[in-house]
Amino acid sequence: MNTQNKNTLYPIFLKLNKLDLLIVGGGNVGLEKVSFILKNSPDAKITMIATFFLDALRELVKDYNVTLIERAFEDSDLKGRDIVVCATDNYDLHIHIVELNKHTKTLTNVADTPDLCDFYLGSIVSRGDLKIAISTNGKSPTLGKRIRQYLEDALPDNTQQIINGLKAFRDTLKGDFESKVRALNDVTKKLSDRED
Repeated sequence: MNTQNKNTLYPIFLKLNKLDLLIVGGGNVGLEKVSFILKNSPDAKITMIATFFLDALRELVKDYNVTLIERAFEDSDLKGRDIVVCATDNYDLHIHIVELNKHTKTLTNVADTPDLCDFYLGSIVSRGDLKIAISTNGKSPTLGKRIRQYLEDALPDNTQQIINGLKAFRDTLKGDFESKVRALNDVTKKLSDRED
């Protein structure tokens, strides 16, 4: 199978409150990464290590479960981590962290360096319980952002009410799995029907 021009990434939704996340860097890129993560997972458990932290970053994280450690990165900082985000301007440090994490199979994201990443932080659209992740395979975060803006405008304001109604309907269904799927497909088909 030719996957040359296909996005072969597999999207997942992580429960960051159950994982140990390390961000290395406290400047503008560190601020961007922690802002994005906290916007989507405000209960995330995050440790940040950097030789300095922007005042805006300190202000942003003060009411969250974020620990700031102001010093240079040490190899032992990786112990027990599930995910590491490299967000400094030190490429050699990023390479070093990626190499160390390969041995422990720790997932690593390196800002603006797709070739070093195990995963990407894509654009995300949220409406209550609905969450849509958008990926351009690391090639155009700007396009991902534009598509996110489009979807935010396109989704109805009552999306959460629709979700709650469908859950209540699903809870009333009897029968086997296939009959429940058919009933839910019939109801939700109206959401995708379009007039030509």
